[in-house]
Amino acid sequence: MKKKVPVVSVAEVETANLAGLPLEATVALADLAGAVKEGLLGFCADVGLMVMAQMLDAEMTARVGPKHAKIPGRQANWHGSTDGPVVLGGRELTVARPRGRTVEGKEIELDAWEAFSSRDLLDRLTVERMLAGVATRRHVDVAEPLGAEVETKAKATGRSSVSRRFKRATEAALAELMARDLSGLDVAVIMIDGLDVAGQCVVVALAILTDGTKVPVGLWLGDTENKTVVTALLADLVARGLSGDGGLLAVLDGAKALAAGVKKVFGERAQIQRCTLHKRRNVKGHLPKELGSKIDWRLARAFADPNPAKGLEAAKRVAGELKADHPDAAASLLEGLEEMFTVRRLGVSGRLAATLTNTNCIESMISVARTTMGNVKSWKDGSMKKRWVAAGMLEAERNFRRVRGCKEMPTLVAALRRHSAGETVTPTNYDQAAA
Repeated sequence: MKKKVPVVSVAEVETANLAGLPLEATVALADLAGAVKEGLLGFCADVGLMVMAQMLDAEMTARVGPKHAKIPGRQANWHGSTDGPVVLGGRELTVARPRGRTVEGKEIELDAWEAFSSRDLLDRLTVERMLAGVATRRHVDVAEPLGAEVETKAKATGRSSVSRRFKRATEAALAELMARDLSGLDVAVIMIDGLDVAGQCVVVALAILTDGTKVPVGLWLGDTENKTVVTALLADLVARGLSGDGGLLAVLDGAKALAAGVKKVFGERAQIQRCTLHKRRNVKGHLPKELGSKIDWRLARAFADPNPAKGLEAAKRVAGELKADHPDAAASLLEGLEEMFTVRRLGVSGRLAATLTNTNCIESMISVARTTMGNVKSWKDGSMKKRWVAAGMLEAERNFRRVRGCKEMPTLVAALRRHSAGETVTPTNYDQAAA
């Protein structure tokens, strides 16, 4: 049996009355003759405004009763109309709406009006356009054409209005990010990295849950990626409920300050994995071009060795060969070298190991933030920087997927819990896990 779906009927007013069509579903053709000339979008806008007016009248009638009707014991009455803003196509339009009051003088609030006048959609559209690189002065140019009559009523499209909406929305985004309750998140990995914003460093944190889900959890503003900033960021995460009691893997870009901050907050509960890509780039930068390419290839193989002991031994051999002619390159390679193999020592292999031995996940999120900030020419203060970065992080979150190799997360979680319980993951244990 086919299900019948109610539709809006377009008819002459007399025909509609004779047919007994409901008021809220009736649109008169005579009122739409001009709108048709404005194209389909303009036509839909005019129809929508007419239907909205009918819905408001219908709800008021249901709440108060018909106009001028003599109803015994009447509790409320129509009270004329007033003008108010509704959101349509990235604009605010001033339209008339009915008013009603109870016999005690209390204003009657209409549910339909609350929905149509909500600014949430307008704020969200403003943020999306700004993050897509649309300048404040161009918002009116990219707005959908809704017809000449509607356009004459439009407002809130100027630079100042757009800027105020964006500031309000990004303040809300920053507040949301910094107030997230982390106590309900089963976090296995925390990634930390920083980005430079007009001479200041914003350190950001991305959590990876035990099922591989990625969640932005916080940011902190400082001058550099120093221990104080990282410690403050992590302490804030702990205060909001982030726990490392079951073991935690911290994936860092390689800066010593990040590792020091993690150890200060989480102690031995946290395992440190340095980014192998950062290490390779640092070593390569100390070497001549041709030699740098060869060394980089050898290090890539060493860091990807399924057996962490063999991989570490191969990397140390490379450092030994470089020590005489390129001592700075050798020193760069040896610094924190054992932390290049933490994930492998925990028994993680395959796609998940390739994911967690570098900071690509968080750098991908940071790249979205950098793109969204590309058109900003003047930074007023640190609060503005934090608002933009937070907006970019939440924008990136909309397209997040679980990490590659997420099916292997139980192996990592089990290893972290063994470590937290005081067990040591030895090469023998690793071989058994890999098998």
